[in-house]
Amino acid sequence: MKAFVLAWALVLLMAGCSDQTDWQTRYIGGLMPELQFTLTDENGKTVTEAQYANNTVNLLFFGYTSCPDVCPVTLAQMRQVLDRLPEGMVGKVRVLFVSVDPQRDDLESLRRYTDFFGDRFVGLTGSREQLDTLTSRYRTTYGYGEPDAKGNYVVTHGSAVYGFDAAGRAQLLIRNDDSPDAIVADIVQLVQG
Repeated sequence: MKAFVLAWALVLLMAGCSDQTDWQTRYIGGLMPELQFTLTDENGKTVTEAQYANNTVNLLFFGYTSCPDVCPVTLAQMRQVLDRLPEGMVGKVRVLFVSVDPQRDDLESLRRYTDFFGDRFVGLTGSREQLDTLTSRYRTTYGYGEPDAKGNYVVTHGSAVYGFDAAGRAQLLIRNDDSPDAIVADIVQLVQG
């Protein structure tokens, strides 16, 4: 009987510690570290996560401006999601686009690229060391293909978007097969805290 009571108490304790929200994208709370970085923004200023913490949900995505497919599709989807948020919520969500191709993505290219998607999109980049630190922190990778005769090359990178709540805690992993309805529902829950 004592073992049964202890087992039941453990089940109740574990249930109390888990997130009870009905997430529609992948919930990663407690599996990834808080948002933290030192990078350069699209205006040439050194920034940290603190500049973007002001009670805002941040969506972090790694890519590059000459990406032929994943990046424009993902960012366009994020734009559609922002457009579908309830009135007053858009200002509480920001998309941080981190270029992992600093060799080609100068500040002007980065700013022009993010401006295309809207004012809630911010372009960031950094040195290889800074990018390696950040991608390792969130268990993703990137790499460069062999340059062709004109010097063009492909950059491989992850396709997921990381969702951080207003306190900077990693909460969601949004994948490219998640529906816009699911993403909107989860971001609304993040904003509402």
